[in-house]
Amino acid sequence: MHELAWPTWTLLPFPMLVLAIAVLPMTAAHLWEKPAFQVACVSLCTVPVTLYALLSGRTEQVTHAGAGYLSFVVTLLALYVTSGGICLRGDLTATPRTNALFLLSGALLASVIGTTGASMLLIRPLLRTNQQREHRAHLVPFFILVVANAGGLLTPLGDPPLLVGYIMGVPFFWTLRLFPVWFAYVAFFIGTFYVIDRRAYARESRAALARDVIAQVPLSVLGKRNLIWMLLVVPAAMLPSGFREATLVGITVGSWLLTPREIHTVNGYSWAPIRDIAIIFAGLFLCLGPIEVALASEAPHLPIHEAWQLFWTSGLLSSVLDNAPTYTAFAALARGLGSSHALVAGIDPIKLAAISAGSVVMGATTYIGNGPNLMVKAVAESARYVMPSFARYFAFAFATMLPVHAAVTLALWLLER
Repeated sequence: MHELAWPTWTLLPFPMLVLAIAVLPMTAAHLWEKPAFQVACVSLCTVPVTLYALLSGRTEQVTHAGAGYLSFVVTLLALYVTSGGICLRGDLTATPRTNALFLLSGALLASVIGTTGASMLLIRPLLRTNQQREHRAHLVPFFILVVANAGGLLTPLGDPPLLVGYIMGVPFFWTLRLFPVWFAYVAFFIGTFYVIDRRAYARESRAALARDVIAQVPLSVLGKRNLIWMLLVVPAAMLPSGFREATLVGITVGSWLLTPREIHTVNGYSWAPIRDIAIIFAGLFLCLGPIEVALASEAPHLPIHEAWQLFWTSGLLSSVLDNAPTYTAFAALARGLGSSHALVAGIDPIKLAAISAGSVVMGATTYIGNGPNLMVKAVAESARYVMPSFARYFAFAFATMLPVHAAVTLALWLLER
């Protein structure tokens, strides 16, 4: 009765908080934008569970959750601040080749500076490059697929679910084994984009193409020193606990103090996104303990046993809920299933790969599946790009991803045979 003695009511705050994260930004945006309201929602879910844990002798679990939360937030903060101090200026010729190279660059950068950092770094120059074109409706949706989601699959720095996995004990470089999955999605998306963009480019008027040529400005980088700070995040994230957090705080402070304020102004820098993450994930980490124990113990009795099932269930939930807590919940479930393979952080490696791919890539299925999706949408709309409605974007994203989803499903099924 040790770990399993959590009362049933302690299982409710975690899904309640995840549901609030998914629903309130759309139904009560004016309230959700206020930090005090977010703190109130998080506290309502977190305080009862935390108090019960402390009073029932589970102090170590609370301490462990707090340490994991601190490492998670400090790492994201370092990536956010360093990438926010870099600004790309310029207006290139908006050919299909140029646009495809933007997407490929974003896919490579996403696993180094995170999907949020890569998205915010590249979306504005991409929009400027294509502002003279008339047929460009496909541009931003593909950017969301490639840069804001699939590109972050290779390292724990790429996307919050993988960072959570690293903090849970997954080796830092283990996710490089997901390269075949990363390549399949990125290659298919960029190849499909290139075909569509070539057809769209062929329909452009001579006047639009002439304006595009006249508006050319060579690409330049402001805040180059932040490239160094940003690269330092990678080795810093691999340091032992304690040294890791201290080093990342030092990188964050150094980057912020040495970056000219005008760069932040040009980038439209705001503390709001990272502040929201800090508030929300405090609740998620502290509420997670009972869920992990319950899923691990009940896993053998649930109808989700195979890797391909974990891929689809974690992915579909990530498309409508925050993908980091979804990853965490399914990792706990997979931990309870056992394995004949050598375990990675207590999980069968094939099942862990399935959960990682599903949680990261299927976050692109809707605008609310991953934080960068909404950020990119907002930047594009402010630049007067017409974005698809929620339903139209869902239909586009799901249909575009489905062929690779099918291939990954088959591969997972064969690997477990």
